[in-house]
Amino acid sequence: MPEAGVIHDIGYQRYEGVRLGRRYAARSIYVHSVRSAFGIGRSAKAKLLPAGMFALGCIASLILVVVSSQLPEPVITYVGIVSTFSYGITAFAAIVAPEMVSRDLRNSLLPLYFSRPPHRTDYALAKFAALITAIFVMFAGPLLIMFVGMAFSAPDIGEVFTQLGDLAPGVGAALVHAVVVAAIALPLASLTGRRVFATGLIIGVFLLTAPVAGALQSFGEGDGSSLAGLINPVSLLNGVDSWLFSSGGEVTDEMTRIGSAGPIYGITALLLTALGTALLMWRYKKVKA
Repeated sequence: MPEAGVIHDIGYQRYEGVRLGRRYAARSIYVHSVRSAFGIGRSAKAKLLPAGMFALGCIASLILVVVSSQLPEPVITYVGIVSTFSYGITAFAAIVAPEMVSRDLRNSLLPLYFSRPPHRTDYALAKFAALITAIFVMFAGPLLIMFVGMAFSAPDIGEVFTQLGDLAPGVGAALVHAVVVAAIALPLASLTGRRVFATGLIIGVFLLTAPVAGALQSFGEGDGSSLAGLINPVSLLNGVDSWLFSSGGEVTDEMTRIGSAGPIYGITALLLTALGTALLMWRYKKVKA
């Protein structure tokens, strides 16, 4: 007869503390992802790109403030700042979105996440919210610089409140851009664990459609020209800006040339956001973990 086994007490104890659950886990994923987007807690090399792009945007905004202070009218509005910086922001999203999700796919970390309280949808939505936050911060810096500069150059307190009122549409436009860009970039980034491929895919969608939309707008006529901007995400967003935030409610942006198709641009942006969010959650329901 073999001898009976012996259980040795080597000091491990069962965890008896508070279990914080799904909400805390999802919030932790969100915070970690936002920090990763800006390279916080990582090497100086990881901080270089987001810090450099943020600084360039703020410097450009400061130059515009200096020029505007010397002229009777500002050279650009707060909404114009958002529209002007859109292509730069898409480049930022193309680099940051794969950093948020492709690394977890490549390193097979998802089983570790999904074996704990956060569900697959919690993970996907936390990453989505983190990318929206990161993009919005990139817009918020130049907007804040412009507001502070214009407020300090204002002749009286009434003009400061006027600037504050003008800032509100700019913040709204920044939020719209952040949500739509994130809804496009993150599902594309989640398709592959290779960051280079994911970045190329996102840049392709944003940049390669731009000349097609521009050519159709330039050579098209009537409704065809007005709807051509729907092909390119940045033109689509600029059309939404024109529809929602133009003074007096009129569409006056010659660059987008949306005519009376403003509501179509708005509905398309809303549907694109809903589709991107649904595809992102579907992707993580199907991914192996």
